[in-house]
Amino acid sequence: MQNNPNNPYDDIFQNISKIVEEIVKNMPEHQHARILGYTIITQGSNEHPVVFRNGENDDDDGIPYEVVESDDTFYITAEMPPDPKNAPFVDIGVTSARICVDEKETTIVLDHPVDVIHSWYRLHRGVMDITLRKARQQ
Repeated sequence: MQNNPNNPYDDIFQNISKIVEEIVKNMPEHQHARILGYTIITQGSNEHPVVFRNGENDDDDGIPYEVVESDDTFYITAEMPPDPKNAPFVDIGVTSARICVDEKETTIVLDHPVDVIHSWYRLHRGVMDITLRKARQQ
């Protein structure tokens, strides 16, 4: 991430990232731990939050996102553009999630069916968190 010369917190954020990385390296079973993304929001900041990504989605025309998968859930974090004209939303389907913001649209195809009724999304301060429960295999 590029430093903003007007933001005195950039160095602090980089140091926090290094501290978290060191903590994870020193945890038992650290070879399986990964930092996939996080958002730092400071109180009273007039700037929009920033999503730090691990380089998974670099499509300039779409909506930046990353996906983390557990045994029973997909977690998707998407960065929303500042000041959208319309409310962003997600169309959750059985095999995909379509994120829509104004004229931008990104479809994420999933490799496991989703329980649509027990899935949801939340938008807070420019970051959309999507939780998709995997459907039970019968």
